[in-house]
Amino acid sequence: MSRRDVISWLLALAAVGAIVAGAFVTLAALRPDPVEFDATDVTGVGWGRDFQLLDEEGKARSLADLRGKVVALYFGYTRCPDVCPLTLARLGQAVRLLGAESAQVQGVFVSVDPKRDSANVLKNYVHSFHEDFLALRGDPAATRRTTSEFKVEAGEHHSIPVFLFDPRGQLRLIAHPEASAESLAHDMRLLLRGAPVAQRITPVVPLFSAG
Repeated sequence: MSRRDVISWLLALAAVGAIVAGAFVTLAALRPDPVEFDATDVTGVGWGRDFQLLDEEGKARSLADLRGKVVALYFGYTRCPDVCPLTLARLGQAVRLLGAESAQVQGVFVSVDPKRDSANVLKNYVHSFHEDFLALRGDPAATRRTTSEFKVEAGEHHSIPVFLFDPRGQLRLIAHPEASAESLAHDMRLLLRGAPVAQRITPVVPLFSAG
């Protein structure tokens, strides 16, 4: 190979390298900034997919009824002396912090004690935290199916998180029950604004207990 051929080959190689580097720079510029949720991202888990329960008026409800809204789902019982009311109070405050966007968020409380939590008791209970919150209950079999689907079990300690769904009805986040109203509102806003689904390994999540 002549010296001229070597120089031509090197120039061609440099040009290809510049094109490839330019393509990477362009892709990096087009890629959206990573979304930072405060809650734990569980996008892609194979549980927490739906529920079939009754609302305060006895109407059958499922997750599909709430498509188009961010759903904040929480399990508990009305006799709970501390964790449930405090968590629901923070949820109510978080929704109010969203201002006009609050109409696109639905808070849902699912009773794990349907024997004592009648429809009327539940309605008055959840509306004391936010007038638009929805209370759901089922018979013992439906309650077991739902708690199993969301990996919730009865226990002495209350550690059930808040489950956050995006407007498409996909479970995206689990927030600690003691998460602040500001933290919850932050994550709700991101979901409302179409935070992208992360490409990630499905996490292994332990059962949550309801005291």
